[in-house]
Amino acid sequence: MDEQITVQRRGLRVRAGRLVGVVATLVATAVAVGLTQGWGRTDQAPAASSVARSTAAAAPTAPVVLNGTDDAFIQLLIPMNEGALALIDQLDTRPTDPSLRALLGEVRKAHQAELRDLRGLLAAGNVPELNIHEGHQMPGMVTQASLAELRAASDAEVSSRAAGLIRAHLAQTVVLCRGEQTAGGSPELRALAGRIQQARAAELNTLDNRPGAPPAAPGG
Repeated sequence: MDEQITVQRRGLRVRAGRLVGVVATLVATAVAVGLTQGWGRTDQAPAASSVARSTAAAAPTAPVVLNGTDDAFIQLLIPMNEGALALIDQLDTRPTDPSLRALLGEVRKAHQAELRDLRGLLAAGNVPELNIHEGHQMPGMVTQASLAELRAASDAEVSSRAAGLIRAHLAQTVVLCRGEQTAGGSPELRALAGRIQQARAAELNTLDNRPGAPPAAPGG
């Protein structure tokens, strides 16, 4: 029994190592696509509230086939969404700009629905969920360190700091979704990535056009 457990653990470590390599390829592909199409571009994006409701899809009822890019995309987006939700939860107890708080309420609902869909696709693909990014500093990832910095920020700084973190998360997800649609193999996941990309573009548009919001950085 001990030998069997050791073999299983070794297999998971090997698979995680391979998945890290695929993640790097996915990020590189996504960055290339993002640079050619406009990093986090939000022109003519629909209202965030209308798109957020459209991201959720029925969980797949039949098995799906996930290639390495599909697997890496899901395993990266799950902790990214969870980090963003932790950020939003933290802001529940801090004074926050009303327009930002309203947007984050929509983001919370959309992200929760996306997590259900992403985990549903992993289950349909018979793929275990692996937290291969724990402790990594990935682009757009809300980390424990950034949450600690936000907790230490003054009330006057909270909204601007939170907006910067959530903007980086939304923009990077747009780029990753483009990469999945370029290199992914699962039609179901590519369709979900398209819906998530549309939702993120709408959320970015709302974030950047809030009353009193600072101008977005060039190229951001």
